[in-house]
Amino acid sequence: MYSKKDLLNQLEALNIDREGTLLVHSSYKSMGDIEGGPATVLDALSEFMKNGLLVLPTHTWEYINKDNPVFDVKESPSNVGVLTELFRKREGVVRSEHPTHSVAALGKEAKSFTEGEYQFSTACARESVWGKLVDRQAQILMLGVDLTKCTFIHGIEEWMEVPNRLSETPETLYSILHTGKKVEIPTYRHSGPDWSERFWKVDEILDEEGAQIKGQLGDAMVRLVDAAQTNDVLSELLQKNPELFTEDKPLEDKWRYYFRNKKSNEGNQHETDD
Repeated sequence: MYSKKDLLNQLEALNIDREGTLLVHSSYKSMGDIEGGPATVLDALSEFMKNGLLVLPTHTWEYINKDNPVFDVKESPSNVGVLTELFRKREGVVRSEHPTHSVAALGKEAKSFTEGEYQFSTACARESVWGKLVDRQAQILMLGVDLTKCTFIHGIEEWMEVPNRLSETPETLYSILHTGKKVEIPTYRHSGPDWSERFWKVDEILDEEGAQIKGQLGDAMVRLVDAAQTNDVLSELLQKNPELFTEDKPLEDKWRYYFRNKKSNEGNQHETDD
């Protein structure tokens, strides 16, 4: 059984920036026996990031739709796990007001990080919290889940304007804001097949490029993803191959060689400059 102290020691070993921004996708059940249950996990994460910003997704895309179009920032439950639902209710936590892809944040600049999300008509606009992860040099902790659950990669696809990722026409959804005001939000949804099921394809290349490291929290395997580096790697891949996640097959070796050769050429260029 893992105590809060055990979890804090494991978090320390992951080399997380305690004064930075950490977004956590999670599967609590993957962690094994935790003394005190989910509350202990949130206590450990909150304490570890007390001088930074802790963010958990509190998405509602599973049930907020054209047939049930009203999202209430104070009441609508998260559909992405027990830790996220408990976290959004904690004292001091601020939840964003996007109807389908809200997040909850605690700590440094939580209010400014989350405000204004209801203005975006897509799930992962570059100016939204998902783009701010790049700007803030954030880290993304995939706790017991793999890259297929990484919403941030949807953002990269959106910013690179990969075809067929968003619906052609918007749904009319609504958000009830913290003020109680109800606003209409024409929302373009993720469309077509579930492209995220193929995000596994880039797991190894992100390892090789230093954009993620692997470790453990409780019994769970975790990935610590560097948002800016991942954006750089995947933006380049998607620019050269927009069908990257459309194709249901492993990443071709030529892309590994491409990045290796690129680094080698850059190294040679530095030697020439010197």
